[in-house]
Amino acid sequence: MSHSSWAGNAVILQNPVNRQRSADRRRSNSALGAAPRRRPATKTALNASRSARSRVLTARLGVIVVIIVEGIVLTARHELLAHWVAMVLGRDDFALEPASSDASFRRYWRARWQGNTMILMDAPPAHEDCGRFVDLARRLRAIGLHTPEIHAEDRVNGFLACSDLGDRLYLAELDEQSADRLYGDALAALAVIQACGPLDGLPHYDDAFLRRELEIFREWFLVRHLGLVLTPRDTAGWVRAGDCLVASALEQPQVCVHRDYHSRNLMVTDPPSPGILDFQDAVVGPVTYDLVSLLKDCYIAWPPERVTDWALGYLQLAIQSGVLPEIEPARFLRWFDLMGTQRHLKACGIFARLNHRDGKPHYLNDIPRTLDYIRAVCARYPELADLDRLLTERVDPAMAGTPARH
Repeated sequence: MSHSSWAGNAVILQNPVNRQRSADRRRSNSALGAAPRRRPATKTALNASRSARSRVLTARLGVIVVIIVEGIVLTARHELLAHWVAMVLGRDDFALEPASSDASFRRYWRARWQGNTMILMDAPPAHEDCGRFVDLARRLRAIGLHTPEIHAEDRVNGFLACSDLGDRLYLAELDEQSADRLYGDALAALAVIQACGPLDGLPHYDDAFLRRELEIFREWFLVRHLGLVLTPRDTAGWVRAGDCLVASALEQPQVCVHRDYHSRNLMVTDPPSPGILDFQDAVVGPVTYDLVSLLKDCYIAWPPERVTDWALGYLQLAIQSGVLPEIEPARFLRWFDLMGTQRHLKACGIFARLNHRDGKPHYLNDIPRTLDYIRAVCARYPELADLDRLLTERVDPAMAGTPARH
């Protein structure tokens, strides 16, 4: 298998259908004793659309020319995808451009042709199960949520063709003026997920699951990223903090949990908004998990008072929707805060892992914001004193490059 770097170089993906036709013509010309015909480069009628980070060129002769964002490597898999798209569309005059990538092995492409668009998911079967995406997309659409419509699927190769929800990510659209409206839409959709969302066939966020996630923080952030060697005191304190966080999660009512419900997976769309993405890892889990994922987002932060107001507003909506019984706001906020701490610890570990294992260093920029959420909760809850000490005495000095206190 040959590999071509896409970093600043044009790469030609010729649709295999057209390539076969060209080969057939060459053989025919050779049999007749004629020289192969060459088209002048000036007649390929290339159309170009430019952006700050990528450029897509479409040749009208069935050749797709793509200059892609730096750091992606072209493989035979992309040619296989182009061939599949041609079969799905029944045409070969389309362009492929990167739509986005995420923190997994999945990549997303946008196909464009004659003013139309479609999103393509490339989910390598060795690493991803696109069948879960298909199943949950349909189950969530069935209860009125705006998830992508599946137009075609090839589960053997891990390809999906989906409706295009656009490119207006919540993260780019959120500001002081839009926040109440956009979060209002997202919280209304969350209430539908929790009141009507699927439960059958979903994994459970049980004790072992929650502890595996916490271990990501210890292994990848503390040990691998910061290079810390935990003392017996550190380890004992870490275990006590984990016990507290897991107990709080398990005592909450259990509902359908999206598991990555935040500003990079929500789209501003035509009604019903938001468009919801990246739901394939849904589980049955704590009622505050998606709420804190949304309101204490690793990618954008809001004043604590505003977050509390939104959280308590959702509490009332959840009670009215039958998701929760009447519950004391203080108890709900404790669930919310401790659930957030478990999630944020996991997120720091995942960001470190994405850097060290997957070569995605830009996620390191989100660690300070994520740690700030944890520190703020530790300062308010005495039961997290061990975690607070670990951050203050070991993590903060390591991040600042100063000798750690033991």
